[in-house]
Amino acid sequence: MAKGAFKQKLGLLDLSLLGIGSMIGSGWLYAALTSSGYAGAQTGWAWILGAIIVLLIGLVFAELSAAIPRAGGFVRYPNFSHGNVVGFVIGVSSLLAYTSTAGVEVEAVRQYAQYWWPAVSNSDGSPTGLGFAVQILLLVGFFLLNYWSVSFFGRVNTIVTLFKFIVPLLTIGTLFLYFHGDNLNVPPPPPGGAHGIFSSLTGAGIVFAYLGFRQAVDFASEAKNPQRNVPLSIIIAIVVSFIIYIALQYAFMGAVPEKALSANGWDGLKKVFQSPYADLARSLGITWLINLILVDAVISPAGTGNIYLAGASRVLFAWARNGHLLKVFGQVDAKSGVPRGALWLSLVLSVAWTLPSEFQVWGGLIGAVTSATVFTYMPGPVTLGAFRRHLPGMQRPFRLPIAAVLSPLAFIASSLLIYWSGWSVNEILLPVLIAAWIGYAAFGKKGVNASRDLHCAWWLLAYYFALMLLSYLGTFGGINAVGSPVDMVLVTVASLVCYYWGVAASLPVPEITDEDELVPDGSEKITGHYVRN
Repeated sequence: MAKGAFKQKLGLLDLSLLGIGSMIGSGWLYAALTSSGYAGAQTGWAWILGAIIVLLIGLVFAELSAAIPRAGGFVRYPNFSHGNVVGFVIGVSSLLAYTSTAGVEVEAVRQYAQYWWPAVSNSDGSPTGLGFAVQILLLVGFFLLNYWSVSFFGRVNTIVTLFKFIVPLLTIGTLFLYFHGDNLNVPPPPPGGAHGIFSSLTGAGIVFAYLGFRQAVDFASEAKNPQRNVPLSIIIAIVVSFIIYIALQYAFMGAVPEKALSANGWDGLKKVFQSPYADLARSLGITWLINLILVDAVISPAGTGNIYLAGASRVLFAWARNGHLLKVFGQVDAKSGVPRGALWLSLVLSVAWTLPSEFQVWGGLIGAVTSATVFTYMPGPVTLGAFRRHLPGMQRPFRLPIAAVLSPLAFIASSLLIYWSGWSVNEILLPVLIAAWIGYAAFGKKGVNASRDLHCAWWLLAYYFALMLLSYLGTFGGINAVGSPVDMVLVTVASLVCYYWGVAASLPVPEITDEDELVPDGSEKITGHYVRN
């Protein structure tokens, strides 16, 4: 593969639609029903809180990506500030999150396609042999869309995302014609209140519906004027998605027939509405909306899967550039400006997620890995704190205001999201990350900086253990040994301790590599100094 560089082809609209296209995926079809089962009409507060939390995290990465635009920046920034151990473990989180999402989205396409093509699914909803073939062919199609050039990928995504806009907007406008204000007076199921709101943030997929803002960061090396367009696109994507989602939430809740609601309550509607918006439209007799939603239910996850396959290749590229994968995966094709080696690996890993459960690479992890995305955000505030401390004069086209306050708040918010995900998720995911930390510390590459990198990473191991203990003892799927709100106070305190420990343990001179792999004397170029490979 001839070595090349990324081509800066993506403008502000492209970057914004990458984020929105990731957020408005298959999740919009279920989030309103699921969240109402947790918090009833109070679920609007969950959408507001979720948007605030994700915007706070997004602004941290807006500063980092504007100052240092790098492909797969979520993986590279922790490596720059804390060395190889931290960078490797965060790479594991990203690998799980990205490659699984593309595979899961094509499964969603197949499941919805069974309405018109029953042969792709068995009676229990599992894929037939033909269904598996369809899923793999979809991933191959995404691969080809990404293979030729980033500009072609951007044009296709723009067209698909515009369609994904139209259907939710038509759904909102139509359902509000059937709005019953009294529906909002129906109380949520126990425990409701604040606990229901917090649970719905993760349990109903509210926060994860917003997490697509990361695409602008992952594609920063391919953005026109990234110093301006990356921060703007992060803000635009979050704000636009929030407006669409909260309108969908109340349009759905207000249009539910009063008879169905009184008979089942908010939590019982899941038994009535298997495909929430389509079944709601059917109960209201809106035939054209049923068909439109079912078409979108195929297109939306396909568009999201396409974006995440592309994003996965940038993450694997970044992991290779950090030195944790073969160099072939850290190269860019000279003609297309695409990291084709990493794209091939993304395809293989995504296909692995679609295999029957007895052959899946990670088996039981399939239900938990989407939560791994939050683990990739958590180091960002620590890295920002480290850069503010050690590189006060670094050029920052976007500067996070009152970073001394907002950066630790973003770290606390990330920790609470992980905690709210519940013990059933954390008991699987946290041991994997702890094992990755220990495995790399014991068996990873041992260069001259190995002991230094280990010293920079102890805070992360302590953080994982603290979260696992609190999740086990707490009220979100744990044994309830620590009640609410004491559990969340303890998570906040542990987060603050680990945040300031992480900032203090960072590299005194952050090793920020240039996009060019090597300088003429064979050293890797670092901002401010050179380090021998």
